Amino acid sequence: MKWNLLKTGISTGKFNMDYDIKLIERNLKDQIFLRFYRWNPYCISLGFNQSIESIDVNKANGNGIQIVKRPTGGRAILHSEELTYSVVHPVDNIISPKVLYGEINLALKNGLGSYHPALQNLELEHSQPDFQSFYKENKSSLCFAVSAKSEINYKGKKLVGSAQRKIGNLVLQHGSILCGKFHLNLVDYLNISSNQKERILEEIKHTTTELSTIIKEEIDYEKLIASLTKGFEDHFNFSFEDHPVEEMIN
Repeated sequence: MKWNLLKTGISTGKFNMDYDIKLIERNLKDQIFLRFYRWNPYCISLGFNQSIESIDVNKANGNGIQIVKRPTGGRAILHSEELTYSVVHPVDNIISPKVLYGEINLALKNGLGSYHPALQNLELEHSQPDFQSFYKENKSSLCFAVSAKSEINYKGKKLVGSAQRKIGNLVLQHGSILCGKFHLNLVDYLNISSNQKERILEEIKHTTTELSTIIKEEIDYEKLIASLTKGFEDHFNFSFEDHPVEEMIN
């Protein structure tokens, strides 16, 4: 199985989601792709089955915030000061989507630990929340309101949010590695009352964290990508081959 590394830089929300879908459509059974990317302009992505009615679209558009649908599930994310990863990986009777989800998060955890000493004590969430009850709450519109099993936490606070979808014999998994605090502004774009926004914002501040808050430094994105790349190589025991971005787009 050949691993390919893609670094597609900073692009719009539509480009980023379309690119992940194109990787699935190529359906190369003997290849795996790991991609890193960022967002400009900032963008709210909604889970595949999430209603856009939960978001104040006019306010988002007025502030230059784009809105897109993800091909995966999960809830809303404001993609801003973050690094996003995606993995396209074949699955079979040897490795299931559930197992792959945990293994990818372990690779991310290892890579983050090599980026900065303060990140060497990251943990994977061990329990699965009661989503049936959670989805009845206003804050359930937000991906980072709760940690799912195997997601990456720092001292009990969610640092990396991931979503996965199986399409045919392939799995697409992508997720957000929070780097700065701007993601908290997502609360401003929920279609709820001001009092509810204030309460949810305080809750989210206690359940999430960011790399810049943990390490107390600005993020070096190139170094971060290099560290995460090494984390995947070490965890899955292989060496990446860079793949030409232009070839993947065409």
